[in-house]
Amino acid sequence: MRIGELLKQGQFSISFEFFPPKTAEGEEELFQTIYSLQELAPAFVSVTYGAGGSTRERTKRVVKRIHEETKLTTMAHLTCIAHTKEELFNILKEYREIGIENILALRGDKPTGDFSPPQEACTYAYQLVSFIREHFGGWFSVGVASYPEGHPESPNMDWEVKYFKKKVEAGADFSITQMFFDNRYYYEFVELCQRAGIDVPIIPGIMPITNFRQVQKFASMCGADIPQSLIERLEPYADNPEETLKIGVDFAIGQCLDLMEKGVPGLHFYTLNKSRATLMVYEGIKSAIRL
Repeated sequence: MRIGELLKQGQFSISFEFFPPKTAEGEEELFQTIYSLQELAPAFVSVTYGAGGSTRERTKRVVKRIHEETKLTTMAHLTCIAHTKEELFNILKEYREIGIENILALRGDKPTGDFSPPQEACTYAYQLVSFIREHFGGWFSVGVASYPEGHPESPNMDWEVKYFKKKVEAGADFSITQMFFDNRYYYEFVELCQRAGIDVPIIPGIMPITNFRQVQKFASMCGADIPQSLIERLEPYADNPEETLKIGVDFAIGQCLDLMEKGVPGLHFYTLNKSRATLMVYEGIKSAIRL
């Protein structure tokens, strides 16, 4: 099922993101998570792609296993900045041959060190979207990332919306946001996009907090603001995983209920390859309103 077509039906979507583990043991643990979350009948799941294509084969293997061993609609992430166009074409061709119909098109983080993109590479996500449409037409439903608080490299939100619109005009069907913890950023971003004539579904990305210091690091890297009130609740329990989990899940439930009340097209959970927190959030939402 192509995600863009699913979203056009107006059905609220729940989706989950995973990353490809480094070891065989980690992969089997991931699939236990996938099997448990499959019971929630998500609209789709996605698998990330490491900076500079560092997880190319692992990403493809996990995507292929999910596609073949489950009934889940699967979306493969693909970054472009470190690949030649020939490499991108071959990766996409392999996914088409497997039967994958959904791609999340990303620029990707620049590899560390002295790095220069390959000659004539796609150096922006909108160029990758255009490349996919040029060579594969409508085979893939193409999603892109969006940043309610602005990409770390964006000087302001006008710039952010400008480049997001380029991705949409190039052929993106929908977007998934970077994680955020203050819903006001999402609402303000959607309003800016509507004013700019952007009308694709913008699915909010949610990360239930299970490790305070880890999330602080993630938030710092991607420029996401953690509300001071939430920090004050979490800090006393930074070394208490169970209390952190309770607070993080409680906050995520409230965040999701507010978003759903405002009519978001869906919720995309960054699972970190664990099912417990996401299942707890889902059950909390389910107990408040019928999904």
